[in-house]
Amino acid sequence: FAIAMVITDPDNPNPYMRASQIIVPTDTKGFNFIRNISVMGDEGDGWNAHAEIKYENCIVPEKNILGPVGAGFKIAQDRLGGGPGMGPIGVKAHLAAHLPDHPEHGGEVGPVSAAPFGSPSILPVSWAYILLMGGEGLTQATKVAILNANYIAARLSGAYDILYTSKTGRVAHECIIDTRPLNEAADVTVDDCAKRLMDSGFHAPTMSWPVAGTLMVEPTESEPKAELDRFCDAMLSIRAEAQEIIDGTMDRVNNPLKNAPHTVTDLIETWDRPYSREQACYPAGAMRGDKYWVPVNRVDNVHGDRHLICTCPPLEAYEEA
Repeated sequence: FAIAMVITDPDNPNPYMRASQIIVPTDTKGFNFIRNISVMGDEGDGWNAHAEIKYENCIVPEKNILGPVGAGFKIAQDRLGGGPGMGPIGVKAHLAAHLPDHPEHGGEVGPVSAAPFGSPSILPVSWAYILLMGGEGLTQATKVAILNANYIAARLSGAYDILYTSKTGRVAHECIIDTRPLNEAADVTVDDCAKRLMDSGFHAPTMSWPVAGTLMVEPTESEPKAELDRFCDAMLSIRAEAQEIIDGTMDRVNNPLKNAPHTVTDLIETWDRPYSREQACYPAGAMRGDKYWVPVNRVDNVHGDRHLICTCPPLEAYEEA
């Protein structure tokens, strides 16, 4: 099937409410496939496919409309504007009573943020980006983002499996790095990889989504090649350290991956670990002259998520101001 943006309410006074997104099965009468549209030399497949299609008096049932009639632009904008606070969330009826609501509407749950209906400021950001870039700029940005993701995939291929590549071995604007084999062979988890990246000055990419135990890297168009190489060097270093564990030349528990991230305190205190200070604090990818130092060692993420602690001082603390 294809998803088409179609004018469904031409007389609506709001121009952004005139179009809907509609599912059109490929066997629909009047559905004429013209050609695949190649993106960076990749024809795509499944959900990633792009094509030129000619519709001639196609008739599809109204149930094929995605969302409400006239919501085509809104659906597209939700995807463009980002998920936090903007993307619609649907649940089954028995869960409706547990959804956040506005304090003025009665509900028992209440809002979960200061903006109960989402943050409208997200929309002007994406709109301004489109206006400033223009068609030519957006096209170039898309090409560079796809190029960057494929560059990372190509450099890391062999050291890691890259998931969900196309028939030509390419990816789109993001690539999924499979770290699960490291866990099986060396007890190195995706969390260990994420913490070790901090020693190289990187915030970990999206972790365990959409595949548990993997890292999804989305470099965007803004990263220069030098930064891409620094990240790849860090990932290859992690793979090399895991290989030392597999080969038995590094302890499976007391190693740079399990002890990451390392702090300045670790560097200056008595050192009793079976690897050097330099390897701990300056792995591949770490910047010597402008290194980011984490303030603390590894914390228990799960414990922290399940036992929230409010660090705000009580109101009484302000009485003496």
